[in-house]
Amino acid sequence: MSRFSVLATGDVAPRRDDLASMFDGVRPALEAGDIVFGQLETTISERGTPAPQAKLAMRTEPAAAAVIRAAGYDVVSFAGNHCFDFGREALFDTLDHVRAAGLAVCGAGANIAEARAPAIIEHEGARVAFLAYSSILPQGYRASGDRPGCAPMWAHTHYEQIDYDQPGTPARVHTFPDARDLAALKADVAAARAQADVVAVSIHWGVHFVPSVIADYQRAVAHVAIEAGADAILGHHPHILKGIEVYRGKPIFYSLGNFAIEQPQAFNADILKSESFKHLMALNPAIDPLRLFVGPPDSQMSMIARLEVEDGRIVGACFQPVMISDGSEPHVLAAGDPRFARVADYVAQVGAEQGLAVRFKRDGDWISISSP
Repeated sequence: MSRFSVLATGDVAPRRDDLASMFDGVRPALEAGDIVFGQLETTISERGTPAPQAKLAMRTEPAAAAVIRAAGYDVVSFAGNHCFDFGREALFDTLDHVRAAGLAVCGAGANIAEARAPAIIEHEGARVAFLAYSSILPQGYRASGDRPGCAPMWAHTHYEQIDYDQPGTPARVHTFPDARDLAALKADVAAARAQADVVAVSIHWGVHFVPSVIADYQRAVAHVAIEAGADAILGHHPHILKGIEVYRGKPIFYSLGNFAIEQPQAFNADILKSESFKHLMALNPAIDPLRLFVGPPDSQMSMIARLEVEDGRIVGACFQPVMISDGSEPHVLAAGDPRFARVADYVAQVGAEQGLAVRFKRDGDWISISSP
């Protein structure tokens, strides 16, 4: 009987003089995982020019790939709204650097077929497949037939005027997944299911910096992916934790939050003066450009998700609370730390506000997740 763990984190993007210091507070925890997944939020290259449509063009040095690998990661998704920030040269460099460092990568590639291909890792006689997609898609970032980019899971937005006789009344926002992208995702999950024992689907999606809110399309995509054969959904992008759901016995982490990611000014010293940053401040008034950590306090709470695999299937899911320092370094929390309860209670609260079905139970330094 084989049993092992798959760990997953949110956004990873170190850019500093001592790259390895980013992981000092979490390295032992990550090394304890048998397979470790993360969302690569930055390009890794010294080439390319910033894309004009990039609100914050992110790039870090080639040494970062080996540092991420040494921190304990085995596989990363590169499907996201920064994959094409410095053009095709930097995208290809990133893929080359992470592979040279011994990391598997999914969600982006030289064409749509490569972007949609799973990264499959074998451990203890079991095969775990990772698929990755992005719903956050600046113009030109999605892969197509022979064009590089990331695997898309686009969503459409409809604004419903609630009171037709009341001009200026805020609209109700509806979102729904693009039918073609959703069909492709279903086909990918089915194909991965035929090749692997466990299928994890990573999706860069959601409403960033707005607490609690989960868009309609996220629930629809997550449920369809599980119905097609996915065993877990690993969400990220909003830069804050969102709720967790258990659907048909499978965990859905709507947002794993920030993890080992620098503040935006590390990538662009003038970003705090930009119109895009002013827009972020409107989304969450707790964003404070005068703080060392400019993001809202919510964005300093994080987690490490864990999936327990036994005899080729997931038999348990849980998470360990994490707190990110003002210097952007994540630190795992023990149950005796009062911040542990703060993070755990926050996850429970934001999920309850969205009506998500899940049951939490403390198990040592972890919070177990099960059907209600």
